[in-house]
Amino acid sequence: MKIWAHRGCSQLYPENTVLSFTKAAALPGLTGIETDIQLTKDGQLVVIHDERIDRTTDGFGEVRGYTLQELKRFHIYAGSESAEHISCLEEVLDLLQKAMKRGLILNLELKNSVVAYDGMEEKVLRLISERGLNEKIIYSSFNARSIEKIKTLNSDAHTAILDIKVSDCMYKLRGGCGADALHPFWRAMDLSKQELQGKTVRAWLSGHLYPEKPTGTKLELTALEKTGITDVILNEPERYL
Repeated sequence: MKIWAHRGCSQLYPENTVLSFTKAAALPGLTGIETDIQLTKDGQLVVIHDERIDRTTDGFGEVRGYTLQELKRFHIYAGSESAEHISCLEEVLDLLQKAMKRGLILNLELKNSVVAYDGMEEKVLRLISERGLNEKIIYSSFNARSIEKIKTLNSDAHTAILDIKVSDCMYKLRGGCGADALHPFWRAMDLSKQELQGKTVRAWLSGHLYPEKPTGTKLELTALEKTGITDVILNEPERYL
């Protein structure tokens, strides 16, 4: 079973922050880090999960309503640690470049199923190509047309299709999106392991996010493997490594 950090080490540190990514990149045996990208008012790629900044920062409003410079003014609560801010994708690539050269993979989820960010695919592919990181990136999205577009623009890009049920992921795959992997919710494995034979299935988990307290429970990975799951993307990878 391969272990991924969901938005970094997001149980112990603020999600999608430099702090969260730094802690995750230091974990021995970690396969990769999953994160989310959106576009600012001035067309910059930023790392944040929600379409709005209300939940994770001291600001209010939509990501697309601010320029990158304006977003940088908002703070992300980090407890006793240093103050955190919304990062642009280039900053995250700078931070993780050494770890990626050692084998760490970065899963970029394109958050374009609610807001249709025009040109997002071209922007992210161009940036990754300029950095020479094509082999270290997986592009995922709930939006099948976005994944199809990524594949059209770069047939060698590594992609994954997101949904709740694994059967819906499979439906989108058979519909022609061209994804290389399935990313379902871990509790929605409604196909047999035999039906998923040969497929990479990276299951994502919800779980508690910082600053919520951990529940103390731990998943039985062997049981998940029997359902056809090959990788898990979770908030507390440190507990499994």
